[in-house]
Amino acid sequence: MWRASVLTIFPEMFPGPLGVSLAGRALGQGAWGLETVDPRLHATDRHRSVDDTPAGGGPGMVMRVDVLARAVDAAAPEGDARPRLLMTPRGAPLTQARVRDLAAGEGVVLVCGRFEGVDDRLVAARGLEEVSVGDVVLSGGEIGALVLLDACVRLLPGVMGHPESGTEESFSAGLLEYPQYTRPQSFEGMEIPAILTSGDHAKVARWRREQAEAVTRARRPDLWAAHAAAHDRSATKKA
Repeated sequence: MWRASVLTIFPEMFPGPLGVSLAGRALGQGAWGLETVDPRLHATDRHRSVDDTPAGGGPGMVMRVDVLARAVDAAAPEGDARPRLLMTPRGAPLTQARVRDLAAGEGVVLVCGRFEGVDDRLVAARGLEEVSVGDVVLSGGEIGALVLLDACVRLLPGVMGHPESGTEESFSAGLLEYPQYTRPQSFEGMEIPAILTSGDHAKVARWRREQAEAVTRARRPDLWAAHAAAHDRSATKKA
């Protein structure tokens, strides 16, 4: 079973939205497991302190390395091969490719920072991979953890109703997804593109590909440049 362990001082935030819809149904059926570990339980002072003032001065508080290290060790003892991820805005951007790798493994251990962040020594001491869900600053790592878990869980075997749902979508081939339509055929003078109701599957596939390329080129030039470069390398190898 794919297992997620989340280190957070707000365990009541989980499963949250992961307790409903596809992820919630899969959780109830035992397709994946979720546990929370409260670092406060691994503090040693009577106040259960998990933070202290930043070295060198400055505003806010920093989460303590000793308390968090004990919490990580409790969640993932020696021999636990799951990757350990720290949700932080300074981390590497989360990509669909990384999500697929994580979903194909045994699960994840997620560390959710708070305040001004965590003592940087924790990253090296416990081999954490720093991950960001976007160029924004949140109140803590919990919302980022929910995003990452939702992205992974939906790819687990049997979670989505149709196996192709996870392959024909944005980022699956380095492109954004093509436009989607359904009934009614006509809405406020706008029609479903005729090609989609033609019954010609080859033409539909070609149209969808062209649309995906056009949308990606217009909205995400960074993705389009990477896709074009990959296409050029492939063409060079074939030549």
